[in-house]
Amino acid sequence: MVLHLRRPDRSRLKRIVTPFVGAAIGVLFSFGMTGQAVAAPSPGDIEQQIDDSWNKLEPVIEQDNAAKTELATDQAKVAQLESQIAPLQSQVDAAFGRINNISVRYFINGRQSMLNAILTTGNPATFADQLAMLDGLTRTEQLQLKDVIALKDQYLAQKKPLDDLVAKTTTEEANLANQAKSINAQIDQLNTMRLAAYGTTGGSGSLRPTTCPVNYDGSKGARAAQVACSEIGKPYVWGTAGPSTFDCSGLTMYAWGKVGVTLRHYTMWQWEDTTHITQAQLRPGDLIFFYGDKHHVGMYVGGDWMVNAPHSGDVVRMAKINADPISGFGRPG
Repeated sequence: MVLHLRRPDRSRLKRIVTPFVGAAIGVLFSFGMTGQAVAAPSPGDIEQQIDDSWNKLEPVIEQDNAAKTELATDQAKVAQLESQIAPLQSQVDAAFGRINNISVRYFINGRQSMLNAILTTGNPATFADQLAMLDGLTRTEQLQLKDVIALKDQYLAQKKPLDDLVAKTTTEEANLANQAKSINAQIDQLNTMRLAAYGTTGGSGSLRPTTCPVNYDGSKGARAAQVACSEIGKPYVWGTAGPSTFDCSGLTMYAWGKVGVTLRHYTMWQWEDTTHITQAQLRPGDLIFFYGDKHHVGMYVGGDWMVNAPHSGDVVRMAKINADPISGFGRPG
Protein backbone atom coordinates (compact mmCIF):
# COMPACT_ATOMS: atom_id res chain seq x y z
CA MET A 1 0.00 0.00 0.00
CA VAL A 2 1.35 3.44 -0.90
CA LEU A 3 0.92 6.02 1.81
CA HIS A 4 0.52 9.62 0.71
CA LEU A 5 2.00 12.16 3.07
CA ARG A 6 -0.24 15.07 3.89
CA ARG A 7 1.59 18.38 4.01
CA PRO A 8 0.95 20.24 7.27
CA ASP A 9 -1.10 23.43 6.92
CA ARG A 10 1.43 26.06 7.96
CA SER A 11 -1.14 28.87 7.90
CA ARG A 12 -3.18 26.84 10.39
CA LEU A 13 -0.13 26.46 12.62
CA LYS A 14 0.25 30.22 12.70
CA ARG A 15 -3.42 30.65 13.61
CA ILE A 16 -3.00 28.18 16.48
CA VAL A 17 0.29 29.45 17.87
CA THR A 18 -0.41 33.21 17.89
CA PRO A 19 -3.63 33.19 19.98
CA PHE A 20 -2.08 30.64 22.33
CA VAL A 21 0.80 32.89 23.35
CA GLY A 22 -1.63 35.62 24.35
CA ALA A 23 -3.85 33.18 26.23
CA ALA A 24 -0.97 31.64 28.17
CA ILE A 25 0.45 35.03 29.14
CA GLY A 26 -3.03 36.14 30.16
CA VAL A 27 -3.30 33.21 32.53
CA LEU A 28 0.11 33.97 34.04
CA PHE A 29 -0.89 37.58 34.67
CA SER A 30 -4.21 36.56 36.20
CA PHE A 31 -2.36 36.22 39.51
CA GLY A 32 -2.28 40.01 39.65
CA MET A 33 0.28 42.70 38.96
CA THR A 34 0.38 44.11 42.50
CA GLY A 35 1.61 40.98 44.19
CA GLN A 36 -1.48 40.95 46.47
CA ALA A 37 -3.32 37.66 46.87
CA VAL A 38 -6.63 38.95 45.55
CA ALA A 39 -9.09 36.47 44.04
CA ALA A 40 -6.31 33.99 43.28
CA PRO A 41 -7.49 31.19 41.01
CA SER A 42 -7.88 27.79 42.65
CA PRO A 43 -5.56 24.95 41.57
CA GLY A 44 -8.55 23.39 39.83
CA ASP A 45 -9.17 26.54 37.81
CA ILE A 46 -5.52 26.77 36.84
CA GLU A 47 -5.44 23.08 35.87
CA GLN A 48 -8.42 23.68 33.58
CA GLN A 49 -6.68 26.69 32.03
CA ILE A 50 -3.53 24.62 31.54
CA ASP A 51 -5.53 21.82 29.89
CA ASP A 52 -7.30 24.29 27.59
CA SER A 53 -3.97 25.86 26.61
CA TRP A 54 -2.37 22.45 26.08
CA ASN A 55 -5.18 21.37 23.77
CA LYS A 56 -4.31 24.36 21.59
CA LEU A 57 -0.60 23.59 21.67
CA GLU A 58 -0.64 19.81 21.14
CA PRO A 59 -1.97 20.05 17.53
CA VAL A 60 1.01 22.32 16.76
CA ILE A 61 3.37 19.70 18.20
CA GLU A 62 1.80 16.91 16.15
CA GLN A 63 1.95 19.04 12.98
CA ASP A 64 5.61 19.69 13.79
CA ASN A 65 6.19 15.91 13.98
CA ALA A 66 4.67 15.60 10.49
CA ALA A 67 6.82 18.44 9.11
CA LYS A 68 10.00 16.84 10.49
CA THR A 69 9.09 13.53 8.86
CA GLU A 70 8.48 15.25 5.52
CA LEU A 71 11.78 17.12 5.85
CA ALA A 72 13.65 13.86 6.42
CA THR A 73 11.92 12.39 3.36
CA ASP A 74 12.92 15.40 1.23
CA GLN A 75 16.50 15.23 2.49
CA ALA A 76 16.64 11.56 1.47
CA LYS A 77 15.39 12.55 -2.00
CA VAL A 78 18.14 15.17 -2.24
CA ALA A 79 20.77 12.54 -1.45
CA GLN A 80 19.25 10.18 -4.02
CA LEU A 81 19.20 12.83 -6.75
CA GLU A 82 22.78 13.83 -5.96
CA SER A 83 23.94 10.23 -6.36
CA GLN A 84 22.02 9.92 -9.64
CA ILE A 85 23.51 13.01 -11.29
CA ALA A 86 27.07 12.49 -10.04
CA PRO A 87 27.97 10.06 -12.88
CA LEU A 88 26.38 12.44 -15.40
CA GLN A 89 28.48 15.31 -14.08
CA SER A 90 31.57 13.15 -14.60
CA GLN A 91 30.53 12.47 -18.19
CA VAL A 92 30.04 16.18 -18.84
CA ASP A 93 33.47 16.96 -17.40
CA ALA A 94 35.08 14.23 -19.51
CA ALA A 95 33.32 15.42 -22.67
CA PHE A 96 34.55 18.98 -22.20
CA GLY A 97 38.03 17.57 -21.70
CA ARG A 98 37.81 15.77 -25.05
CA ILE A 99 37.01 18.96 -26.94
CA ASN A 100 39.79 20.93 -25.29
CA ASN A 101 42.00 20.57 -28.37
CA ILE A 102 39.17 21.83 -30.58
CA SER A 103 38.78 24.88 -28.34
CA VAL A 104 42.51 25.61 -28.50
CA ARG A 105 42.55 25.31 -32.29
CA TYR A 106 39.55 27.62 -32.73
CA PHE A 107 40.99 30.12 -30.30
CA ILE A 108 44.21 30.20 -32.32
CA ASN A 109 42.19 30.70 -35.49
CA GLY A 110 40.13 33.51 -33.94
CA ARG A 111 36.87 31.54 -34.04
CA GLN A 112 36.44 30.84 -30.32
CA SER A 113 33.26 32.93 -30.09
CA MET A 114 31.42 30.69 -32.59
CA LEU A 115 32.42 27.58 -30.64
CA ASN A 116 31.20 29.15 -27.40
CA ALA A 117 27.88 29.98 -29.06
CA ILE A 118 27.36 26.30 -29.84
CA LEU A 119 28.37 25.07 -26.37
CA THR A 120 26.07 27.55 -24.60
CA THR A 121 23.03 27.16 -26.83
CA GLY A 122 19.79 26.56 -25.01
CA ASN A 123 18.08 25.04 -28.04
CA PRO A 124 19.61 21.75 -29.27
CA ALA A 125 17.25 21.81 -32.28
CA THR A 126 19.32 24.63 -33.82
CA PHE A 127 22.58 22.73 -33.37
CA ALA A 128 22.78 21.43 -36.96
CA ASP A 129 22.37 24.92 -38.46
CA GLN A 130 24.97 26.40 -36.14
CA LEU A 131 27.38 23.57 -36.75
CA ALA A 132 27.13 24.06 -40.50
CA MET A 133 28.61 27.52 -40.01
CA LEU A 134 31.80 25.98 -38.65
CA ASP A 135 33.47 24.57 -41.72
CA GLY A 136 36.68 22.75 -41.16
CA LEU A 137 35.41 20.62 -38.24
CA THR A 138 35.94 16.91 -38.72
CA ARG A 139 33.01 14.54 -38.33
CA THR A 140 34.54 13.20 -35.12
CA GLU A 141 34.82 16.71 -33.73
CA GLN A 142 31.21 17.45 -34.72
CA LEU A 143 29.98 14.34 -32.88
CA GLN A 144 32.02 15.24 -29.80
CA LEU A 145 30.49 18.71 -29.69
CA LYS A 146 27.01 17.29 -30.17
CA ASP A 147 27.55 14.85 -27.28
CA VAL A 148 28.68 17.66 -25.00
CA ILE A 149 25.54 19.71 -25.69
CA ALA A 150 23.25 16.71 -25.20
CA LEU A 151 24.97 15.76 -21.93
CA LYS A 152 24.91 19.31 -20.66
CA ASP A 153 21.17 19.66 -21.34
CA GLN A 154 20.47 16.30 -19.71
CA TYR A 155 22.50 17.27 -16.67
CA LEU A 156 20.74 20.63 -16.25
CA ALA A 157 17.31 18.99 -16.62
CA GLN A 158 18.11 16.53 -13.82
CA LYS A 159 19.78 19.15 -11.63
CA LYS A 160 16.83 21.57 -11.54
CA PRO A 161 14.56 19.44 -9.32
CA LEU A 162 17.55 18.86 -7.06
CA ASP A 163 18.18 22.61 -6.75
CA ASP A 164 14.47 23.22 -6.06
CA LEU A 165 14.42 20.51 -3.40
CA VAL A 166 17.55 21.83 -1.69
CA ALA A 167 15.96 25.30 -1.51
CA LYS A 168 12.77 23.80 -0.10
CA THR A 169 14.52 21.77 2.61
CA THR A 170 16.61 24.78 3.62
CA THR A 171 13.43 26.81 4.14
CA GLU A 172 11.74 23.98 6.03
CA GLU A 173 14.73 23.57 8.36
CA ALA A 174 14.56 27.28 9.22
CA ASN A 175 10.78 27.12 9.78
CA LEU A 176 11.11 24.09 12.06
CA ALA A 177 13.86 25.76 14.09
CA ASN A 178 11.67 28.84 14.63
CA GLN A 179 8.66 26.70 15.47
CA ALA A 180 10.67 24.68 18.00
CA LYS A 181 11.59 27.90 19.83
CA SER A 182 7.94 28.93 19.96
CA ILE A 183 6.79 25.52 21.21
CA ASN A 184 9.50 25.35 23.88
CA ALA A 185 8.61 28.85 25.11
CA GLN A 186 4.94 27.89 25.42
CA ILE A 187 5.79 24.64 27.21
CA ASP A 188 7.90 26.63 29.69
CA GLN A 189 4.90 28.89 30.34
CA LEU A 190 2.65 25.90 30.99
CA ASN A 191 5.17 24.37 33.40
CA THR A 192 5.48 27.71 35.21
CA MET A 193 1.71 27.78 35.63
CA ARG A 194 1.68 24.20 36.90
CA LEU A 195 4.46 24.91 39.40
CA ALA A 196 2.60 27.97 40.65
CA ALA A 197 -0.54 25.89 41.15
CA TYR A 198 0.91 22.71 42.62
CA GLY A 199 4.56 23.32 43.44
CA THR A 200 5.57 20.38 41.21
CA THR A 201 5.63 19.46 37.55
CA GLY A 202 4.31 15.99 38.32
CA GLY A 203 0.68 15.00 38.09
CA SER A 204 -1.53 13.74 40.87
CA GLY A 205 -2.73 10.20 41.54
CA SER A 206 -1.22 6.80 40.78
CA LEU A 207 0.50 6.22 37.47
CA ARG A 208 -0.51 2.54 37.40
CA PRO A 209 -3.73 2.12 39.38
CA THR A 210 -4.33 -1.43 38.13
CA THR A 211 -2.64 -4.31 36.28
CA CYS A 212 -1.22 -3.12 32.95
CA PRO A 213 -2.25 -4.41 30.52
CA VAL A 214 -5.52 -5.31 32.16
CA ASN A 215 -6.04 -8.15 29.64
CA TYR A 216 -3.21 -10.11 28.03
CA ASP A 217 -3.62 -12.91 25.48
CA GLY A 218 -0.17 -13.00 23.87
CA SER A 219 -1.41 -11.33 20.67
CA LYS A 220 0.67 -8.70 18.87
CA GLY A 221 -1.62 -5.96 20.18
CA ALA A 222 -1.34 -7.23 23.76
CA ARG A 223 2.45 -7.32 23.41
CA ALA A 224 2.45 -3.72 22.12
CA ALA A 225 0.28 -2.76 25.10
CA GLN A 226 2.76 -4.51 27.39
CA VAL A 227 5.57 -2.38 25.89
CA ALA A 228 3.56 0.81 26.48
CA CYS A 229 2.90 -0.28 30.08
CA SER A 230 6.63 -0.78 30.63
CA GLU A 231 7.24 2.89 29.74
CA ILE A 232 4.96 4.21 32.52
CA GLY A 233 6.72 6.91 34.52
CA LYS A 234 8.93 8.19 31.70
CA PRO A 235 8.68 11.93 30.98
CA TYR A 236 6.69 13.57 28.22
CA VAL A 237 8.96 15.48 25.84
CA TRP A 238 7.44 16.78 22.62
CA GLY A 239 8.83 15.47 19.34
CA THR A 240 10.33 12.33 20.92
CA ALA A 241 9.62 8.62 20.43
CA GLY A 242 11.69 6.87 23.13
CA PRO A 243 13.43 5.17 24.57
CA SER A 244 13.75 7.64 27.46
CA THR A 245 11.05 10.23 26.68
CA PHE A 246 7.87 10.31 24.60
CA ASP A 247 5.11 12.46 23.22
CA CYS A 248 1.69 10.91 22.61
CA SER A 249 2.17 9.61 19.05
CA GLY A 250 5.83 8.82 19.81
CA LEU A 251 4.74 6.38 22.54
CA THR A 252 2.28 4.49 20.32
CA MET A 253 4.79 4.42 17.45
CA TYR A 254 7.51 3.08 19.76
CA ALA A 255 5.31 0.39 21.37
CA TRP A 256 4.03 -0.98 18.06
CA GLY A 257 7.51 -0.72 16.52
CA LYS A 258 8.78 -3.11 19.20
CA VAL A 259 6.42 -5.79 17.85
CA GLY A 260 7.29 -5.17 14.20
CA VAL A 261 4.53 -2.79 13.12
CA THR A 262 5.44 0.59 11.65
CA LEU A 263 3.46 3.70 12.57
CA ARG A 264 4.38 7.25 11.61
CA HIS A 265 5.10 10.00 14.12
CA TYR A 266 1.95 12.10 13.75
CA THR A 267 -1.52 11.39 15.12
CA MET A 268 -3.35 11.98 11.82
CA TRP A 269 -0.93 9.67 9.98
CA GLN A 270 -1.50 7.02 12.65
CA TRP A 271 -5.23 7.41 12.07
CA GLU A 272 -4.56 6.79 8.37
CA ASP A 273 -2.24 3.86 9.18
CA THR A 274 -4.86 1.95 11.19
CA THR A 275 -8.06 0.02 10.52
CA HIS A 276 -10.94 1.97 12.05
CA ILE A 277 -13.02 0.05 14.57
CA THR A 278 -15.81 0.70 17.08
CA GLN A 279 -15.46 1.05 20.83
CA ALA A 280 -17.15 -2.33 21.27
CA GLN A 281 -14.33 -3.93 19.22
CA LEU A 282 -11.50 -2.50 21.36
CA ARG A 283 -8.77 -4.87 22.49
CA PRO A 284 -5.33 -4.21 24.02
CA GLY A 285 -2.98 -2.42 21.65
CA ASP A 286 -5.69 -0.54 19.77
CA LEU A 287 -5.30 3.23 19.48
CA ILE A 288 -7.78 5.76 20.82
CA PHE A 289 -7.85 9.20 19.19
CA PHE A 290 -9.15 12.29 20.95
CA TYR A 291 -10.67 15.63 19.93
CA GLY A 292 -12.10 16.57 16.55
CA ASP A 293 -8.69 17.07 14.94
CA LYS A 294 -7.31 13.88 16.56
CA HIS A 295 -4.36 15.71 18.06
CA HIS A 296 -3.99 13.25 20.95
CA VAL A 297 -3.68 9.46 20.97
CA GLY A 298 -3.44 6.76 23.62
CA MET A 299 -3.16 2.95 23.64
CA TYR A 300 -5.96 0.78 24.98
CA VAL A 301 -4.83 -1.76 27.60
CA GLY A 302 -8.21 -3.27 28.58
CA GLY A 303 -10.88 -2.59 31.20
CA ASP A 304 -11.60 0.92 29.85
CA TRP A 305 -7.99 1.92 30.62
CA MET A 306 -5.34 3.31 28.30
CA VAL A 307 -1.67 4.23 28.54
CA ASN A 308 -0.74 7.63 27.16
CA ALA A 309 1.85 10.40 27.28
CA PRO A 310 -0.44 13.25 28.36
CA HIS A 311 1.45 16.52 28.07
CA SER A 312 4.56 18.46 29.03
CA GLY A 313 5.32 18.37 32.75
CA ASP A 314 3.70 14.94 33.06
CA VAL A 315 4.82 11.36 32.51
CA VAL A 316 3.54 8.27 30.69
CA ARG A 317 0.63 6.97 32.76
CA MET A 318 -2.60 4.99 32.76
CA ALA A 319 -5.88 6.88 32.43
CA LYS A 320 -9.52 6.07 31.85
CA ILE A 321 -10.33 6.25 28.16
CA ASN A 322 -13.22 8.67 28.69
CA ALA A 323 -10.97 11.31 30.27
CA ASP A 324 -11.06 13.34 27.03
CA PRO A 325 -13.54 13.52 24.11
CA ILE A 326 -12.96 10.46 21.88
CA SER A 327 -13.02 10.95 18.11
CA GLY A 328 -12.16 7.45 16.89
CA PHE A 329 -10.51 4.06 17.36
CA GLY A 330 -7.84 2.43 15.20
CA ARG A 331 -6.14 -0.96 15.04
CA PRO A 332 -2.53 -1.08 13.74
CA GLY A 333 -1.16 -3.97 11.73
